[in-house]
Amino acid sequence: MPSERPHPATAAEISATLAEAGAGELPALLERYADDPRAQVRRACGVAQRRVARESAERERVEGMYALMRELGGDGLVLGLDEVGRGSVAGPVTVCAIALPDEPKVWGVNDSKQLTPARRRRLAATISQVALAEGICHVPPERIDEVGMARALREAMLGAIADTGVEPDAVLIDGNPLHIHPRERTLVKGDARVACIAAASIVAKVTRDELMEELGERYPGYHLAESKGYASPEHIAAIRAHGLTPCHRASFCQNLLETGRLF
Repeated sequence: MPSERPHPATAAEISATLAEAGAGELPALLERYADDPRAQVRRACGVAQRRVARESAERERVEGMYALMRELGGDGLVLGLDEVGRGSVAGPVTVCAIALPDEPKVWGVNDSKQLTPARRRRLAATISQVALAEGICHVPPERIDEVGMARALREAMLGAIADTGVEPDAVLIDGNPLHIHPRERTLVKGDARVACIAAASIVAKVTRDELMEELGERYPGYHLAESKGYASPEHIAAIRAHGLTPCHRASFCQNLLETGRLF
């Protein structure tokens, strides 16, 4: 059996023990030091109690996302889909499709926009490790120019589903109905409410960001790595100064070139 943590004697040692303890250890430690009268220990216990409350709320949030995934998708294989890049002026629109198991849960999964880049990358790696199925589809700028964003997005959704290589029992999509699959269900703000949609939003974002960084190396001076293809002031200035590259969506940029306004 693992050895028990030794009982520290000083207030500083107790504070350090509480700060370093894992989430599973904290309840017992807080009970142990609940009646300690020393101010430093009481402050450390207060910090630890708030940490327990935050971690409990986070656990409930993620468990709720998995519960809603099952409520909407049923007991079979449920694909969550989300897109990134719809509003950018360069690069593809990218869709990811992800099926998650009920266990192990991906703790911390959330709408990709709520996460830091480093956190997104770590979670994307975990998601790819545990996913039952994963698919990605990029629809390039020239296709977006040819058919428009609405059709390009539908093609990206269908391509991501096909790329998983599975036949889903349910397809859950963030946003409004797209009518791309007979088992489709949509939910506004689904990327913040449903586990598999949130996972898809993270992997789609990380995958497309890496692609835009590569395009930034291919087309230096356009700030593609920093802007990820969106119309940042630096990106707009580069377009005005140097014109469009093959990775730009001409249909999105024409008004910008003619009038100085994006849309």
